Amino acid sequence: MQAPILDLDFIDNRTPDQAAASCDTKVSAETNTGHQRKLYIESYGCQMNFSDSEIVTSILFEAGFDTTAEVTQADLVLLNTCSIREKAEQTVRHRLTQLQHLKRKKPHMVVGVLGCMAERLKKNLLEEEKMVDLVVGPDAYRDLPALINEVDGGHKAVNVLLSREETYADINPVRLNSNGVSAFVSIMRGCDNMCSFCVVPFTRGRERSRDAHSVVREAQELVNQGYKEVTLLGQNVDSYKWQSEDGAEKVNFAQLLERVALISPDLRVRFSTSHPKDITDEVLYTMKKYDNICKYIHLPAQSGNSRILELMNRTYDRTWYMERVDAIRRILGVDCGISTDMIAGFCSETEEEHQDTLSLIDFVQYDYAYMFFYSERPGTLAARKLQDDVPLEVKKRRLQEIIDKQREYSHLRNQLAVGQVHKVLVEGFSKRSEEMLSGRNDQNKVVIFPKMHFKKGDYVNVLINECSVGTLFGEPVL
Repeated sequence: MQAPILDLDFIDNRTPDQAAASCDTKVSAETNTGHQRKLYIESYGCQMNFSDSEIVTSILFEAGFDTTAEVTQADLVLLNTCSIREKAEQTVRHRLTQLQHLKRKKPHMVVGVLGCMAERLKKNLLEEEKMVDLVVGPDAYRDLPALINEVDGGHKAVNVLLSREETYADINPVRLNSNGVSAFVSIMRGCDNMCSFCVVPFTRGRERSRDAHSVVREAQELVNQGYKEVTLLGQNVDSYKWQSEDGAEKVNFAQLLERVALISPDLRVRFSTSHPKDITDEVLYTMKKYDNICKYIHLPAQSGNSRILELMNRTYDRTWYMERVDAIRRILGVDCGISTDMIAGFCSETEEEHQDTLSLIDFVQYDYAYMFFYSERPGTLAARKLQDDVPLEVKKRRLQEIIDKQREYSHLRNQLAVGQVHKVLVEGFSKRSEEMLSGRNDQNKVVIFPKMHFKKGDYVNVLINECSVGTLFGEPVL
């Protein structure tokens, strides 16, 4: 695994596949069914954006588009964007500038922005900077064919209306950049948690849960196609609640998790993301009950100090968070993987409050973490009501202290695996050698081992014999 990336917005010690899931992605395979127009799509940000791109591709395939892996061959270029960090928006703006040069050579090419940045900056992108032809928010993807027709007619087109009902439950996603082993399944959209630092409630709208039967049906179809792992996605999966129109059937997240696990014992089930205020013992006992539900939880803390958590509007305090971690360890055991998000230098954070974050890391001993320093996002509650008053150099120093401590625990947690046999789902070749295979264990950690006769999609028992901060290395147990 690579060392943390030192930039002004984000430092992490994720495994390579987790990093890839939140970085830029693009269509990696050509589809050629005879359609005249070609779509090229790039995704930025979170796993939800990547999942949305698969929905968009499905909608546009039905509207007469094939896909291309080469942007120069595209008739329609879409960037599915993220507004979580300033750097993400800067990256997209830079990419749009590059596309403007290409568009001068191909005037017929349509350039569009989708997702969170589209909703937030629609006026800037369309009218003031004139960087795009098309702006479409996360709840308006069904309208894409009609909007593209508007652009074809010589007009700019925009739809960023948010919905209280849209879940895209009836759309079968086109799997992009798929390894044929793992896939995302979105179970809900939007967010009702008004965390003061976050733009998601404003860009993705209110929370609504997808029909439980459609979730199970999609997971079953993936199994039928040979997939071995699904990740159930939502901004806050623990608050999933669905009921039938007549109210006779009600399904919470623990029950949905069980339904998906029961599809096949060979189907690994993961989920992301959990909110500390909502994760229940029922979910934890469901995880314990089924061997094919991975024993790994992403549980964002954001801060280890109760006052800062209150300013962040996280609706839990340090004691509540620690009790939830104790419950995870009590029910699922010390081997259950736990990861987190941490923000350094939030508004008015003191040195003592920063030390509380460091001590929380000591308490939990996370397997890995997504770590940031605070960057004010326009339109958030914090931007309107709080002063971003921690100096940049202090933020960066505190962040580095969080990084250094977390790296120690990442290494320690990996060392605990040495000498143990772990069941690994093979996802492909190691990046360094086609003589080595790469996969993940139950705790979501990358394991590298000799290829021998094994192939992608196999489950392999691997004896771990060494580790780095982010990767486990071992030998198959024959």
